[in-house]
Amino acid sequence: MNIKIGQLLLNSGIITSKQLDNALSKQSEEGNRIGYHLVNIKAISEEDLNKFLARQQSIESSNLNKLEIDEDIINLITGDIARRYEVIPISREGRKLIVAMTDPNNLFAIDDLRFSLGMDIEPHICASSMIKTALKKFYPSSEAIVTLEESQKKNVSNINEALADIDNDGIVEENEMLMGDEVFESMIIQDDDEDEIEDEDLDFSISDSPVVRLVNSLIADAVRRGASDIHFEPFEKYIRVRFRIDGILHEVMRPSRKYRTSMVSRLKIIGGMDIAEHHLPQDGRQKILVGDKFVDLRLATLPTLFGEKVEIRLLDRSAVILDLDKLGFEEDSLKEFRKGIHRPFGIVLVTGPTGCGKTTTLYSALTERNDIGVNIMTAENPVEFNLKGVNQVQMNSEVGLTFANALRAYLRQDPDIIMVGEIRDKETSEIAIRAALTGHLVLSTTHTNDAPSTINRLIDMGTEPFMLSTSLVCIASQRLIRKTCTKCKTKIHVPDAAFIDAGIDPERFRNIELFEGTGCSFCNNTGYKGRMGIFEVMRIDDDIRQLIEGDANSIQIEKAALEKGMINLRESAVRKLEAGLTTFEEVLRETISNE
Repeated sequence: MNIKIGQLLLNSGIITSKQLDNALSKQSEEGNRIGYHLVNIKAISEEDLNKFLARQQSIESSNLNKLEIDEDIINLITGDIARRYEVIPISREGRKLIVAMTDPNNLFAIDDLRFSLGMDIEPHICASSMIKTALKKFYPSSEAIVTLEESQKKNVSNINEALADIDNDGIVEENEMLMGDEVFESMIIQDDDEDEIEDEDLDFSISDSPVVRLVNSLIADAVRRGASDIHFEPFEKYIRVRFRIDGILHEVMRPSRKYRTSMVSRLKIIGGMDIAEHHLPQDGRQKILVGDKFVDLRLATLPTLFGEKVEIRLLDRSAVILDLDKLGFEEDSLKEFRKGIHRPFGIVLVTGPTGCGKTTTLYSALTERNDIGVNIMTAENPVEFNLKGVNQVQMNSEVGLTFANALRAYLRQDPDIIMVGEIRDKETSEIAIRAALTGHLVLSTTHTNDAPSTINRLIDMGTEPFMLSTSLVCIASQRLIRKTCTKCKTKIHVPDAAFIDAGIDPERFRNIELFEGTGCSFCNNTGYKGRMGIFEVMRIDDDIRQLIEGDANSIQIEKAALEKGMINLRESAVRKLEAGLTTFEEVLRETISNE
């Protein structure tokens, strides 16, 4: 069939004999269909190949490059089936599902789809190269994720025993047990230079168990969508699964409550937790392989009325950009922050609520200062990313390794720069100040709403104002705002009254176009794709020092900082709105008017 298509293309004058011979040679070496190789060597375009195949077989063709496919349609077919039959669902008309296939004459595949979905199947022909591209986009080969801990287990009997003990109250039926006769496929993983894995580390993929496959596919889908968190929440009759994408929670699934215990057991095993403990909160972590990405997971369980809730924080290192120039700083703010982190001594603080990107900002600062001649040490809880050339230490309160104790030890390690994950008490604050006053640059975080209020927060901890005034260099406060989706953004009109209510002069936007996203498959129908930072950076100069020592409140400190040119969070967000990067609603959601 493949040679016939190639010969027909040659006879039609669409390709040359040399191109056909080249494609046949590649097919003999690599497999795949002849059309796939003809497209790869640019002998024919995907669109022209589609049209040719459709004419030959008297069947409709589909150009996947020009189609927007709804996510609900994609989810009708699992990744395993899509890859097995090289099929992509396109649209649905009642009980009929239209699919794109490389081989619409594969009656077995069509019957399998018809039986498993309970729908009529209408096949459209599509070039193999288009199908393969769509498979990578919609069905990453990561539906069976692999934990590195599992990859090192030569004997899986312990996992089998653990997963078999999944439902003491008998809710899960025998044929729904997690581990039947699992098929373990092994392969050698060699990670990149950042995380070397020895050759003997084996990658075991557990994919045949229904609940394991469900949990794995949910985690893989969360990574594909760029989610930062997954919530598994048990209720009386169902489990609610939600993803936090760009800071907003979205419900993605409601499995039956009968899978509650088995799903939690699987998650506990991934996180290395005790599956027999159901009454106390637990924490776990794991590194997993999702496709070609290594993703760090932080898992936490919490007993609730209807069972244990599990929260997973996803840390996709490939999605993190440790570059100060790309975080969203305004030019003047970045200039002040850079001055601070390049000082030989003093304290630089980054403040904001949980999940606002403080750690990313600090890591970016350390990356900029990281040099063979600089000794950098960090005290973190937890260590989120490995930084080459930086001495990173994981805190462990159970053995007495706290931020304060780590700081004391670091002062005997000849450091140039010390990063402390968080200043949360008087003891840590005083040691950080002592380190700064003895010739070290200290970077850390606090949880306050803005830069000026950080001063009062530290004083409330018991820190002496004169010690703060002499050690502080600058304070940066930040938030994350969602970016308007570039694929579906459209111009909108915001009435003057809305600007006035928000404390913004409408004349500022008189000749500026504003946008919002209408929602598309690229942005998960949210209208937003990705996030960026908004920042305010307060430089501690002599005037601010006098205010600190004079016990000034945060309003007085803020007024003085604004008079000296500080760009506050609201102004930073408004400038993003002016640039067409975000929406009016997002500015209001993430900033509070100072009017």
